[in-house]
Amino acid sequence: MDSTQPDRCWVGFDLGGTKMMATVFDEQFRPLGRKRRKTKGAEGARPGMERVIETIHDALREAGRSPQQLRGIGIGCPGTVDLERGVIVDSANLGWKNVHVQEILQKEFDCPAVVLNDVDAGVYGEYRFGAGKSARCLIGVFPGTGIGGGCVYDGVIIRGRTLSAFEFGHMQVNPSGLQCGCGRIGCLETEASRLAISAAAAMAAFRGEAPYLYQHAETDLGKIRSGVLAAAIKAGDKSVERIIQRAARLIGQVVGDTVNLLAPDIVVLGGGLVEAMPELFVHGVEEAARARAAPPYAKSFKVVVAKLGDDAVARGTAAWAEHCFGAAPVPA
Repeated sequence: MDSTQPDRCWVGFDLGGTKMMATVFDEQFRPLGRKRRKTKGAEGARPGMERVIETIHDALREAGRSPQQLRGIGIGCPGTVDLERGVIVDSANLGWKNVHVQEILQKEFDCPAVVLNDVDAGVYGEYRFGAGKSARCLIGVFPGTGIGGGCVYDGVIIRGRTLSAFEFGHMQVNPSGLQCGCGRIGCLETEASRLAISAAAAMAAFRGEAPYLYQHAETDLGKIRSGVLAAAIKAGDKSVERIIQRAARLIGQVVGDTVNLLAPDIVVLGGGLVEAMPELFVHGVEEAARARAAPPYAKSFKVVVAKLGDDAVARGTAAWAEHCFGAAPVPA
């Protein structure tokens, strides 16, 4: 890698279950070029990584930059990731196992690369550029198909030696509840994820308690998504509103317990559910978190909605690459 190249740049990559996106940033993290593709994870890891490489090359061309001008690459990946080695250990969203992402990217582009959990990347993006700017301690909670989380403390992502941390979705909230996909009973995901909310809403529709929802989605979980739930509440389906309020309270209880441990100054909520119903989630989470937190901490934080949307992971991974590799270029 030639450290004398002018107009150096960073690449942030968001590897999702359905789509992937590469964004090229200058050294002030202004976007220069962007390229999206469908992930097509079911085709396998080898063609999948070829698509990742092609997407980065295309984004560099759009930005008017060459691979020789790369300072580094950050990539956010779903599933279980060995952060030390940069390996996707197992990703149900992609159907990939034991994929040496970091090694592949460093070999192709001759620059340093770092692999993150995708939620950690999104939370770090909000810390650097979005709703969590200037926070000393930022907690992020992202309810979706599951419930992901992350924490940035004094500018550093809190993580284990090889694994990401802050698995809010697998904290127990109902000891007599349903079995979670992880095998344990009563995890937050079984009570407050979009899938759990959709299942409860489908039952309400079946019982005739949510007429708008039944008219537009019947009891089809595939159709009961965030936008439909928000529209049902707006149309007067009170049972759906109560389901959302309960989910927000449960998330808030877990947040309140976490506040007692880490004393965050900002809690960021993100994801499609929150974007569709921001006021319901912010109010429910904040109220329950303040009730759960010990008195010295109950008024020490604020709950806000994420600002970066689909750009959070790409921006967060690029900025984390800068954090890892510093001002001076580091050989691959």
